[in-house]
Amino acid sequence: METVLLYILGIVIVTVGLAISIALHELGHLVPAKLFGVRVGQYMIGFGPTLWSRTRGETEYGVKAIPLGGYISMAGMFPPAKEGERGRTASTGFFQAMVQDARTSSADTVRDGEEHRTFYGLAVWKRIIIMCGGPFMNLVIAVVLFAVVLSGFGVQQVSTTIGSVSQCLLPATSTQTECAPSDPLAPAAAAGIRPGDRLVSINGTAVTDWSAASAIIQESPAQTLTIVVDRDGKAVTLHATPALTKRYVPGKDGKVATGSDGKPLTHEVGMLGITAAYEYVQQPLTAVLPAVGDNIAAVGNIILHLPQRMVDVWNAAFGSEARDPNGPISVVGVGRIAGEVTSINTIPLQDRAAYLIGLVGSVNVALLVFNLIPLMPLDGGHIAGALWEGIRRFFAKLFKRRDPGPVDTAKVIPLTMVVVVLLGAMSLLLIYADIVKPISVL
Repeated sequence: METVLLYILGIVIVTVGLAISIALHELGHLVPAKLFGVRVGQYMIGFGPTLWSRTRGETEYGVKAIPLGGYISMAGMFPPAKEGERGRTASTGFFQAMVQDARTSSADTVRDGEEHRTFYGLAVWKRIIIMCGGPFMNLVIAVVLFAVVLSGFGVQQVSTTIGSVSQCLLPATSTQTECAPSDPLAPAAAAGIRPGDRLVSINGTAVTDWSAASAIIQESPAQTLTIVVDRDGKAVTLHATPALTKRYVPGKDGKVATGSDGKPLTHEVGMLGITAAYEYVQQPLTAVLPAVGDNIAAVGNIILHLPQRMVDVWNAAFGSEARDPNGPISVVGVGRIAGEVTSINTIPLQDRAAYLIGLVGSVNVALLVFNLIPLMPLDGGHIAGALWEGIRRFFAKLFKRRDPGPVDTAKVIPLTMVVVVLLGAMSLLLIYADIVKPISVL
């Protein structure tokens, strides 16, 4: 029962984190829009039927039933077909009708006498600031949460403290999984080394990191080493002789190296039978932005290869292929991972808290990058439209031509609908895949 409650708690925590992130994203649009005088009719978290709302001034603030995003409704998102017109009264063809409907709906949000309070009537730089406000808030949230994880909790790193001591040494090629009563004690156990001991020096050489200690041990088979450890604040001198044991050769990618025959490569090295303990090391604040940058690059790489990634998700969901743990997931997948991590009692509470905070931070990075894709209805599509208008007006002014006026972004409404349908289809596929073949952190 406790495990189930913890699982639900993890989902609730991440859901609340996502809701706050969405709310702040839309706030990033709302504040500059109001500062620039645009009339904002609605500020909504979610889509579909309204669950709750309150009107303050000229804006209705509320929460809708489907918590998969949010929006603010600004007056005059699309310009009329011609300067000064509120839209044409007739159009032919399905796509033309869609464009006309968009213009008509936009015109309906403009009150008489408030034509100067439209979104399309703003200067280009003001529109860019408004549309960048949402992704900027996601960036701020990500930086803050990554700072909490890296500089608050810290990063788990290999320490010079003994984490475990083996009772015996088993060669890498051995099929044996447990020590038999007849197996000799591992050199560390025979020497009296204990978990929790911190390595101070080996043969007079100070131990500053685990890799240096491992190198000395591996290069000293059958040689007695004088090992000084810190045990409960006291220096204890021990003597241990590394045994010659087969171990797999690590490759450059961190995996086991293989030979030309495809078989794993092994080599003989000295071993004591000890492993390192991990400890949290707080990182400087200067490490936060590079970490966020790496996360942005990783999300960007997923988006650049999104078609292939979605094919892989399809093959995994409807076939026997495994899910890519670094591939795209839906909000359902994020919730499942959060619940799974929270419910693992063997993981320290500190580790679980850090993981959940980092998970919400990573989702905000995904929202940041995804919303900057230059396709409407995403923020990046409106930014691209404003930039194109700025370029047109710049060259018109440069060559002393007539001002071309606002870019008629309503014309891309058919493409926008295609994007909406594709995003919906991808979301459904990811949700289905996260249900039938979820990504697991275990």
